[in-house]
Amino acid sequence: VMSTMSITREKPVQAIRSESPSTVKASRQGFLCMWHGLSFGGFLRMMKLRPDTGLRYSPRLLSIAAAGVINSVENGVESLLYGRRVATTKIEHPPIFILGHWRSGTTLLHNLLTLDSNVTFPNLYQCMFPGHFLLTENVVAPLTRFILPKTRPMDNIATSWSTPQEDEIALALDCGISPYLMLAFHNRRSVYERYFDPRDMTPAERETWKSSLLTLMKKLTIRSNRSIVMKSPSHTYRIPILLEMFPDAKFVYIYRDPYSVYQSTMHLRRTMFTENALGPAQLETCSDDALLFYEKCIRTYEETKGMIPEGNLSEIRFEDLEQDPLSGMEKTYAELNLPGWSDVEPKIRGELAGISSYKKNSFRMDRPTM
Repeated sequence: VMSTMSITREKPVQAIRSESPSTVKASRQGFLCMWHGLSFGGFLRMMKLRPDTGLRYSPRLLSIAAAGVINSVENGVESLLYGRRVATTKIEHPPIFILGHWRSGTTLLHNLLTLDSNVTFPNLYQCMFPGHFLLTENVVAPLTRFILPKTRPMDNIATSWSTPQEDEIALALDCGISPYLMLAFHNRRSVYERYFDPRDMTPAERETWKSSLLTLMKKLTIRSNRSIVMKSPSHTYRIPILLEMFPDAKFVYIYRDPYSVYQSTMHLRRTMFTENALGPAQLETCSDDALLFYEKCIRTYEETKGMIPEGNLSEIRFEDLEQDPLSGMEKTYAELNLPGWSDVEPKIRGELAGISSYKKNSFRMDRPTM
């Protein structure tokens, strides 16, 4: 779950050392892993897929099962109290979807867009506990903030329950139809590969996935009836179905030097497969998988972006956004005709010092890899 934790508002950017991948020492995320957000039924569903686990991982599995019982009870109570309201809630404002492959700068873009008071977004707590955050967040989040690591394990960006987060985590925990199952089934593409693109899902899976996404967005609307900024790299594969669900949705696509993306993706996979594993991390196919899904991601985007109506897509290069966030965001606001730039501009200016002082991981690529 810490794979995409976003920067906190109180401390927008923390610097890290620039090192080679062999010496980068990302902070561990501690006891909590993504799967502690499962319901008990979700836990049983995972076990039916028979993850390659072992005795060493028994404490983690037992704690996930125990958390699953608690989550199931809280899910049920929330459903009783809020179910009818969720079912009748309408999403009145066009959502904004951030697209781009993992490690292409989607987190930076997400944090800048969500400085806007005209929008809302799913935060870490809401994505971790999608079944009961309406019921529990206001009480439980403040009481449990001590269990979170101070930084993300793969790049040392500061974290909190309130930071913007990937909605893909919520989908994986809620319905189990997500490529993020790869965190538990590293070498088993057959478990998760078809979940990138809804066109590869079965009709039943597709409807379940749509229902899960829509329910999450209705709950976010109950919390704050504004345009929702959704950021999951997986959505880059899903433009057709997102337009089917939200014809007026707006999209921002961010891209980056592919060599940098590859190296950072490999570091992300090594870190997150270890931190969220249900058994020994299996990294034998890590490089091949990263290249396969990277190519498919870009190819799918290029094949489907033409479906987006004129005026609803903005594209931005990460290196340009990093160098001049203010100009980059102004361009995005203009291209999408988003309101409120005069209010957002000073907030972004306030972030510039922190962004400029942040040092990314630096990776050396050998000649054979290039």
